[in-house]
Amino acid sequence: MSFIKDMKSGLTRNVVYLGLVSGFTDISSEMLYPIVPVFLTSVLGAPMEVVGLIEGVAEATASFVKILGGRLADRYGGRKPLVVGGYSLSAISKPILALAGTWHFVLFSRFIDRVGKGLRTSPRDALIADSADKEHWGKAFGFHRAMDTLGASLGPLSALGLIYLLGADRPHYRFVFMAAFLPALLGVAVLAFFVREIARPGPAGVAKPESAPMSRDFRTFTVLYSIFALGNSSDVFLIMKAKSVGFTLAHVILAYTVYNLVYALLASPAGWLSDKFGKVKTMGFGFAVFAAVYVGFALTDRTWAIWLLFALYGFYAAFNEGISKAVIAHLSDGGNRASAMGYFQGTMGFMTFAASVLAGWLWDKVSPSAPFALGAVCAVLSGAVLTVWAGRRKLAF
Repeated sequence: MSFIKDMKSGLTRNVVYLGLVSGFTDISSEMLYPIVPVFLTSVLGAPMEVVGLIEGVAEATASFVKILGGRLADRYGGRKPLVVGGYSLSAISKPILALAGTWHFVLFSRFIDRVGKGLRTSPRDALIADSADKEHWGKAFGFHRAMDTLGASLGPLSALGLIYLLGADRPHYRFVFMAAFLPALLGVAVLAFFVREIARPGPAGVAKPESAPMSRDFRTFTVLYSIFALGNSSDVFLIMKAKSVGFTLAHVILAYTVYNLVYALLASPAGWLSDKFGKVKTMGFGFAVFAAVYVGFALTDRTWAIWLLFALYGFYAAFNEGISKAVIAHLSDGGNRASAMGYFQGTMGFMTFAASVLAGWLWDKVSPSAPFALGAVCAVLSGAVLTVWAGRRKLAF
């Protein structure tokens, strides 16, 4: 009971509502994730090169706009207007997708969606930090990731359920796209009516001459974390590995759902542990699990092992992704926190792009095991140097 009470103590109303917003939005987004490539190729007749182009443009756009969104939030003071605007853009992109007659509409829809994601992410994460005491930041970001990932689990299952009910022999993709607008709209409504801006020094809406500079520790952490990011390629390579050992599309979606459910269940407890025992130490455990999972993907050709590895991959995510944002919150202040979130997440987005290009080259030119071997080495190296650095700096978080 004391554990449950302690878990609740750092979860303010703002944090809970922002978690609900992300959960609804991820239901919407992940309803589309597994079926948009099929819609592009089978309905619109787009080649795979176009599918890759659209996803590349989408992720590069999100990475760049995360930096811009963070700087705007710090420069003008208000977090909530940017967050509302970003979630609204992502919601609007769903009916646009339903109207697509050519792949160009899909590109436009994905561009609008990723602009929205980039615009909202850094101010939202800064607002989470503003809404909780710093001794509870791990817990607050862990809860947010749990709700976000729960939505990511329910989204694909909802889409598959709709397709089955409407007739799997002739999938009603456009109806699913329109249906995805509803949870996105609900998320915007919760955000607009229930999430409140947190007062910060200085008048909101008045531009500041410049943002506070990033600390040396922030820059060091970003560089050392980037070592890990160089080996953390897109999850599509995990999916490709699963398909290579005999998984069907349904099995792949279910395995990815297992990963998301484990992630959602463990994210809040992992954040609580990071507040108790130290965030960099807790992330080190996550890196170790990641390395073990990637070694498993490199070596196995058994379907039962793939199921287990996807579940363990959820452990890594729970002990890393939300906690890294809590670290950034500690390494910044109220004057540059949104910018710090933007620079860190934007940098990691570009690193993921580079890692995925490198992984694709290794898969084709060396072996399908090579990207996973690289990822394991990068995780061990990054975890080790981060632990040594944090120990020498005697960081109090």
